[in-house]
Amino acid sequence: MPRSSVTVRFALAPALALALALTACGGGGVHGKPGAAGVRDPYFPKSGNGGYDVTHYALTLSYDPKARHLDGTAEITARATQNLSAFDLDLKGLDVSAVTVEGKEARWNRAGQELTVRPHTDLDEGETFRATVRYSGTPETLTDADGSQEGWLRTADGALALGEPTGSMAWFPGDNHPSDKATYDIAVTVPKNLNAVSNGELKSETTTADGRKTFTWHTAEPMASYVATLAIGRYDITRSTTKSGLPVYVAVDPTQTAAAKKVLSEIPEIMDWEEYNFGPYPFSSTGAIVDRGGDSGYALETQNRPVFPGAPDTETLVHELAHQWYGDSVTPKSWQDMWLNEGFATYAEWLWQEDHGGDTADEIFNSLYRGDRYDTAAKNKAVWAFPPARPSSAAHISDAPVYERGAMVLHKIRRTVGDDTFYDIVQGWAATHRHANASTADFTAYVEKKAPDKDFSGIWKDWLYGEGKPPRA
Repeated sequence: MPRSSVTVRFALAPALALALALTACGGGGVHGKPGAAGVRDPYFPKSGNGGYDVTHYALTLSYDPKARHLDGTAEITARATQNLSAFDLDLKGLDVSAVTVEGKEARWNRAGQELTVRPHTDLDEGETFRATVRYSGTPETLTDADGSQEGWLRTADGALALGEPTGSMAWFPGDNHPSDKATYDIAVTVPKNLNAVSNGELKSETTTADGRKTFTWHTAEPMASYVATLAIGRYDITRSTTKSGLPVYVAVDPTQTAAAKKVLSEIPEIMDWEEYNFGPYPFSSTGAIVDRGGDSGYALETQNRPVFPGAPDTETLVHELAHQWYGDSVTPKSWQDMWLNEGFATYAEWLWQEDHGGDTADEIFNSLYRGDRYDTAAKNKAVWAFPPARPSSAAHISDAPVYERGAMVLHKIRRTVGDDTFYDIVQGWAATHRHANASTADFTAYVEKKAPDKDFSGIWKDWLYGEGKPPRA
């Protein structure tokens, strides 16, 4: 029943009337207003929401692979960034059965991917609140603008949840944009013959009264929703540590165990090399999830343990582990800043080759510029399709310019400042924005601050933002 439904039928003294009006407003007399449905991301304007900042997700999930049925409870702890009368959560598909805010039943409605929640009482700016959503159904597989699939992917023996760029809303409600990072607790109950692997650390593995298993995972460091993952199926599990004592948790589909064994044994060596080049590792564990080749069409830098479709090669493993610094810890403010993820991870591949008997980064750069790096003219030409800092559309945020030309920007910086300052820049960038968000403008300002005697205007104009192939290498 709305608070305004009771009619007062007698005259009130002015002071008393004012006091009652202020009480009815909630929040000390300041009326709240709805938070925005979307954060106006230039490529995914409906993603994310305004009016609050999530600090923690506690997800309690139960999945039946045979029925393809998911039951979920999402407990979301957030802080209001304005006076709120309503706020949105991103959720695609699934059936919502109940929503509460601070333990009180809340009104809600659905429209597309928006779950709009109206608390019993307006929330004050700065107030920390807890919203609980109970939901169930068959999670959806989403098709991206570039034709790839994400969200909830059905596998031969379970499921794989992947979220870049918007897929996490297929399995839990939240603020689905890279700019809002949070910690996570994910408890997943599955049939007793299966495993459930997620981000962070495995805190417990218990058997339920009906003989199923519950796996409870905790991610202590802030994580963007697009790098949250859940892999359900039969896995060969390996636990080890690096030389520095960092826990390594690897889950491999049994059909891939033999093929992946050698490359996955390189994780400790790769981690040592990346820490030497990029600075201290920003998370409390590392590892990998290797599923069957047909389960997804791409590898993804899911936090703590990247996901691979079949056994990866060494360079792909180097790439996805480098993302733990650049993308997972230092996360873009918007999807327009995607090159800060992929340019750095691609350049990590170049540096690995340079240090391990392959082509130097300079040779790779020159080959790309000449147009003879790839075996077809179309692939070589694709590098120059658009500027890395301005993808032409949402369908192209994972295209060649974001990766290769993004890496070329970094190499141009290296050529300009020399190796000593360059490694100060890449390590300092990771340290300065550790567990935070950063934009392209933040990066260019940082570079200029670290090398104030150098002129980067041509690099920014021609290589980062310029259309077409720059006039010279």
